Amino acid sequence: MLLLLLLQHRLPAAAAAAFSNPALSQWLRFRPAALQVMCVRHERMHTPATVRESPGKCGKHWSNLAQEPPAVEAATCPVGSLLPGTQELQPGDELSGTPRGSSHRQTSYGVALFSVLKGPGASKMAVAAAAGGQRADGSARSPRPRVKEGLRAGLLLGELSVGVQPGSAGEENASNLTFLRKGTQAPHQHRGRRVAVALLLRKPALGQGAKRLRREARQGRDAQEEEEEPRGAGNLFEALRLGKSATESVVDEWLESYKEDRELGFLELINFLVQSCGCRGVVTHGMLKSLQNSQIIQQLTESFDEDSAEYPLSLSTPAWRRFQRGFCEVMATLVHHAQYDVVYDEYLMDSLIALLTGMSDSQVRAFRHTSTLAAMKLMTGLVRVALSVSLQKDNSQRQYEAEQAKGLNRRAPEKLEGLLEQRREFQEKQEELENLMNAIFKGIFVHRYRDLVPEIRSICIEEMGQWIQHYSASFLTDGYLKYVGWTLHDKQGEVRLRCLLALQGLYRNQEMASRMELFTSRFKERMVSMALDKEPQVAVEAVRLLTLILQNMEDVLTDSDCESIFPLVYASSRPLAVAAGEFLYKKLLAPEGGCARGDEEPREGARAFLRQLLSFFMESEFHDHAAYLVDSLWDCAAPLLKDWQVLTGLLLEEPPAAGFSDQQESALIMTLVASMRQATEGQPPVGRASGKKALTARERKTQAEDRLRLTQHLIPLLPQLLAKFSTDVEKVVPLLEAPCYFDLKLYSTGRLEKYLELLVAQLWTVVEKHTDKEVLETAARTLSALCCPEFAFFSRVDSALSRFVDHLADKFQHEAAELLQSSLAEEEVAYSLAATLRRIAVFHSAHDLTPWCLFEPCIHLLRHAVDTGEVPKQVVIPAMTCSHFSLLWELAHLSNSTSSGPHPSQVQLLGLKEKVASFCSLCQSCLVDDDSSVQEQAFVLLSDLLLIFGPQLARGGRKALEALVYQAESTLQSQLSGFLVDHVFSHAEASEMGAGDLKDEELQIEQLHQRRSILAGFCKLIVYGVVELSAASDVFKHYAKFYSDYGDIIKETLNRARQIDRTEWAHTLLLSLQQMLTQLLLEQGPAGVGSSAFLEIRDLARRFSLLFGLHRLQNRSALVQLHRDGIKFAFQEPASPSSKLGLVNLPLLELLSEFSPRLLHPDKALLLSYLKTVMSQAHAAGHRGELCWASVAVYQHSLSPQVEAGPEPGSAAKKRLGSAAKRRRLDESSELGSSSLPSGSRLQTPLLTSTALKGKQPLLMLPVGSRESSSESALVQRQPPLTSQHSHDARQSQQDGSGLGSRLDRLILMEDEEEVEEQETSGEEEEVEAVKLLG
Repeated sequence: MLLLLLLQHRLPAAAAAAFSNPALSQWLRFRPAALQVMCVRHERMHTPATVRESPGKCGKHWSNLAQEPPAVEAATCPVGSLLPGTQELQPGDELSGTPRGSSHRQTSYGVALFSVLKGPGASKMAVAAAAGGQRADGSARSPRPRVKEGLRAGLLLGELSVGVQPGSAGEENASNLTFLRKGTQAPHQHRGRRVAVALLLRKPALGQGAKRLRREARQGRDAQEEEEEPRGAGNLFEALRLGKSATESVVDEWLESYKEDRELGFLELINFLVQSCGCRGVVTHGMLKSLQNSQIIQQLTESFDEDSAEYPLSLSTPAWRRFQRGFCEVMATLVHHAQYDVVYDEYLMDSLIALLTGMSDSQVRAFRHTSTLAAMKLMTGLVRVALSVSLQKDNSQRQYEAEQAKGLNRRAPEKLEGLLEQRREFQEKQEELENLMNAIFKGIFVHRYRDLVPEIRSICIEEMGQWIQHYSASFLTDGYLKYVGWTLHDKQGEVRLRCLLALQGLYRNQEMASRMELFTSRFKERMVSMALDKEPQVAVEAVRLLTLILQNMEDVLTDSDCESIFPLVYASSRPLAVAAGEFLYKKLLAPEGGCARGDEEPREGARAFLRQLLSFFMESEFHDHAAYLVDSLWDCAAPLLKDWQVLTGLLLEEPPAAGFSDQQESALIMTLVASMRQATEGQPPVGRASGKKALTARERKTQAEDRLRLTQHLIPLLPQLLAKFSTDVEKVVPLLEAPCYFDLKLYSTGRLEKYLELLVAQLWTVVEKHTDKEVLETAARTLSALCCPEFAFFSRVDSALSRFVDHLADKFQHEAAELLQSSLAEEEVAYSLAATLRRIAVFHSAHDLTPWCLFEPCIHLLRHAVDTGEVPKQVVIPAMTCSHFSLLWELAHLSNSTSSGPHPSQVQLLGLKEKVASFCSLCQSCLVDDDSSVQEQAFVLLSDLLLIFGPQLARGGRKALEALVYQAESTLQSQLSGFLVDHVFSHAEASEMGAGDLKDEELQIEQLHQRRSILAGFCKLIVYGVVELSAASDVFKHYAKFYSDYGDIIKETLNRARQIDRTEWAHTLLLSLQQMLTQLLLEQGPAGVGSSAFLEIRDLARRFSLLFGLHRLQNRSALVQLHRDGIKFAFQEPASPSSKLGLVNLPLLELLSEFSPRLLHPDKALLLSYLKTVMSQAHAAGHRGELCWASVAVYQHSLSPQVEAGPEPGSAAKKRLGSAAKRRRLDESSELGSSSLPSGSRLQTPLLTSTALKGKQPLLMLPVGSRESSSESALVQRQPPLTSQHSHDARQSQQDGSGLGSRLDRLILMEDEEEVEEQETSGEEEEVEAVKLLG
């Protein structure tokens, strides 16, 4: 073979002689391509004459080529030694000044030779390029581009970096050297990378040029590894991160580069995925060639920064969320743009899927998350491509069959063959795509859909829903649907939500739903149960899914399944209630057909809807929640609910509609009023939040139109409805609310005053017929809305109100005089007077009835009731209420005159204060009444009145009203406290006795609400300074026992009282403990200290001590005073000198020990000294034996200084860290884990666990001694660097005890040392202050 090559290229005898060299012969024997290149070069460069003239030179060249074969193999031999007729290029030389006409030829020869050094494959490509017959990829091209293609073959493989120095003679060829990658800058401009080897020219350079080349060569050697990285590796990542380029343009540019060189393009895509994982490592071309995927992932894992669990897909900032969307778009666009060629090249997809499969199996969460997302988006793109190919194949098949069906004369054989070949191509493409999809599904999805990370599971299920929905022919099978069904039982709500959303897309299509019968029967029970899911959004989507099943699959949901969904229309969550309302509407309420709105015939569809709605409402047993039902159905049945003509027609129909019972009429009226409210206000009922911030202009316009329409329809009909149902309380109350939703101006603008007079007349009729509080309050609110001065009809309504109040006042005066004159009150007179007073009291709350002077008659009645007790409670309670509102209206007049007119006279102020004092005196007398309802009403009115006329009355620019401030006497405060204890904190036994009676459950709830109102009224008196703060002890001592009923109220009172006066607040807490201990000792004696009751008192003390945890310096004086007063009380002598009990209050010291941990160390020392002083005094008084009680020992131990380990020798000389450094360490430790972990606790494994650290041991903890001896320098030295570490370093750091746990422990200890130093520096000042506190 060698001889043939010699003969073919006509080698001269001198070359043949040189070829006889054994070393050269041995090297060329295994490199025929190298010989071929050298022959080509020899043929073009040396003529036979030249060879004959200088045979030794040629032979020398061939001999030099084979001197060091290993160096040539490694591509490290000098460049100049390989060129004929040139001297060897040294590191400091610079070559420039090429002879004219030889630069192109010289460059092509050198490039061809460097391509030989790469290996047989590259040399073959370069030989073809240098020979001038073909391109490097096999296509023909001109001789000059041949050189460029040959350079590409040698340079892009990472063997050589070529550049042109500015200003050199070789700069004319710079345009030929910018082909490395489209858009890449020249090497001397590209991110500081310098040139290692100059363009190989003949003429050497001297002077400064040689020095520059020598310096750049050194820099090139230092950056050798960096040059191996692809120059465009970060383009994709940076384009997505910055968001300045369109995704399609970025993908198109990458595809162009991939088509030019698929290895470099694929390497760029790999590094894009690696950077998207947050990894600092880079995959080089050498790694891609020589390492397996698992080895590459292993090295990348070691490059991870395990100090942080964050990576791009886990960040939630706007920039990274935009990156996440762009990442998904890139994977989808890549498949879409490459669906006609690159997808089927058997390189990109196969290599990419293999790499993603390996990354998805990594222990690093970032790798698994990112690779799974990329693979699932890739799979979705392939599914769309497969669907397109399938449709094209089916179309080709139909065309072939149509052509085949033609007659022989009309049939075109060429077209048949073309269609057949086209169908065969589509079939091959479809098989290739199915293989790719199968690889992703079995290699990634099957393992990741049950990953530990919920986000990864959500991605898998979400994308599977897309596959099934788009390509149902292949994926709508039980083999794929089972994964969605299994994931319905996932523990994470987000994953369950993704399953439901995926299933909604399937059940929305009726054809798909019909093919899912087996799946539906298997998982129907689970889907129905998810309507009660603990996650609100999951429950909402579950109900929507069931609605789709109900709509597209008949007879699948049974009656029992539906009945479990119906009650959700009363749920407090509006989205869930709306979804259930839509389900209810489509199942039961949707009319089959109806007449148009303008037809005169009855709307049977609307009537049928209302009948079904009322039937459901009555059966649901939630008869007081019509507003919730209407709100749930509003989004899907608003036109039917706003058909007020049908609603009022059914109510006014005579005789009543067939089948309408009395309860159904009540339900229909509540539905009518609820629909009016919903149409005019657009807000959900109380207790159901809508989540909407504001109404749109269109919604406001719709509301205005609905309000106008219902007002025009109901103004003439409302008096008729009130007249028909005026005797029924349940029906008349909602009808009385209706005018509040009217456009009341329409009475005057529409000239409908006659209907207003009818409405007012019906109001008086209803008020005269009823004494029920709810009816009277509703009528008073409606009349107050009509009595607005801005309406033109105000005078008419006001005159009607005056006439009605005149009638009530005259009746009251007559009946009150009759009651006061008779010795024994007749039942009829008492009942009539009570009814009249109820009406007056209710209307007095909404209207100013001061001109009728109702206060004096009411006060006479109350005095008569207190003196004789002959007035029944039905009269006393409304009389107190009426007097109360009379005082408030008079105060309102005086307050208004103070702000807008002349100040009230002193006579007026004193007269009002006398009325207040007399009324409070009467209410105080009623606190001891025999009837509990009278007592409760007196307490409520007293607490409100004392609060209104309290010290804050003269604040806020009302200095003129200072004379009206009423101070409650101590006897009144004591009575209020006693009433509170008797009526609020003494119901536990009664509640336990009646707990088993289910019928009284509503009554118990109502009573609890009443007791909470009483307690809140008393607590407001404490907070606003009406009563002394010490009176709060009767409330605070029940904090622990009644925490479930009143805990929120008492806790808020504790916090507010602390802000008023901390010292007095602490004294009140101590007073509460003293009272409870004294009561225990009185009941059980000294033996009660060991009972469970004493443990309850101690638990209360512990709860009180927690209130001193914050703001220790602000609470310091109050806490010290609490201990001091407690010590005095504990060693207090008995009241009776002859008592033999001794110091019975010593157990209080055990309660004080619960407060000791909140003390500062100097305070503890001084209190301990004070305790010893008091103990010595008690010892001198003859109480020696009693000082051995356990309570004294417990308290003394709580004040003793704790034994603390001393610092390491020399550590005292170390300075504290600055505040900035301290915050920085805390921030870093918070990123690693919880900085508040106690010393010695075991930490969990970090989220980022490398595959290289699979076998690592749990994090080790330093012994206590070593942790205490750790110093700041050791902590700084052992902190992990910002760069990534290898697994060996991480494992070694754990063995040394410098892992995460030990670092956190040392950090905590350092913080403790800082606190100790701060306390030591300020110790003297604290001791001085403590001495002052102790007096």
